[in-house]
Amino acid sequence: MTTTFDERRDDPLADLERWIAQGQKAALATVVATWGSSPRPVGSHMAVNETGDFTGSVSGGCIEGAVIKAARESLAAGRTALLEFGVSNEMAWEVGLACGGRIQVFVEPVSS
Repeated sequence: MTTTFDERRDDPLADLERWIAQGQKAALATVVATWGSSPRPVGSHMAVNETGDFTGSVSGGCIEGAVIKAARESLAAGRTALLEFGVSNEMAWEVGLACGGRIQVFVEPVSS
């Protein structure tokens, strides 16, 4: 399966439900806090399945790769994760927010 991203047609909660019904492992990433300017509001979702396919958005593209990686690690370990990104983050050159704000994303494995 090819990883896709089309925020206009994606419904991450419906896709998450479909993946779980198909027997796939999946995780839900949710924006839980923002500071300063942020590309997506609190409550924004991104669903990720075990193969790395995803729908939705937590940042409009600037940190999605890191969140997908964390979601797959969360699935493998069976644990939640709280991620924080921003320009002061040590990873700013790799996955910083171009808007200059900070964002927290909660990642959780979801099962039926």
